[in-house]
Amino acid sequence: MKDLFQGFLAKIILVGLASSFVSCYDPSPLQDYCVATNETKGAFVNGRFCKDPKLVTSNDFFASGLNIPGNTSNRLGSFVNPANIPGYNTLGVAIARIDFAPGGQIPPHIHPRASEVLLVIKGKLLVGFVSSNEYNYTLFSKILYPGDVFVFPIGLVQYHANIGKTNAIAIGAVGSQNPGFISVGDAVFGSRPSIDPKILAKAFALDINTVRYLRKVFSPQDDIVE
Repeated sequence: MKDLFQGFLAKIILVGLASSFVSCYDPSPLQDYCVATNETKGAFVNGRFCKDPKLVTSNDFFASGLNIPGNTSNRLGSFVNPANIPGYNTLGVAIARIDFAPGGQIPPHIHPRASEVLLVIKGKLLVGFVSSNEYNYTLFSKILYPGDVFVFPIGLVQYHANIGKTNAIAIGAVGSQNPGFISVGDAVFGSRPSIDPKILAKAFALDINTVRYLRKVFSPQDDIVE
């Protein structure tokens, strides 16, 4: 009976450990908070030094400015304004305002370390994500209006586009203080050094001259591999 109990207990512990590894993207903190500081002393967590807990104030967990429109005068017609909060460090969350000009977009991209939830404040957005090959590259897409919310799973290709005639505003929140951002176009056609155009032409069923053109659009440097 004792051996049976010990075996059962060992299985429970293994399942618990596996579950903790699966469910946590950012490391679980071992303290209430670790407010990031530019000082080079004290505890060092998630790549930042921690402010002396005795000196932490409410302002360390506060940010303003998400009411200010971003400058969308760029090729994509969008602007992401992340809230800069020192208290983010180790908490596993982040939030940003996203502005869109008419026709503006956040192009297909991946957050490799976090899921995202998007809340539309103003305008009309077309959003979506694509599942992995395990689920047949299925597109999940929706038109969002003010007050609508959409969730994007971690690590999947997603996009947001303003299909309305006016400016649009959204709030994006992610489950990591550093979710990462990989733009599909920039990663594939703008890598440094460049990927051989012949490889990209075959992979995307494109004419090699089209690949060279895309290289110039996404990365106009002179290190193109031929």
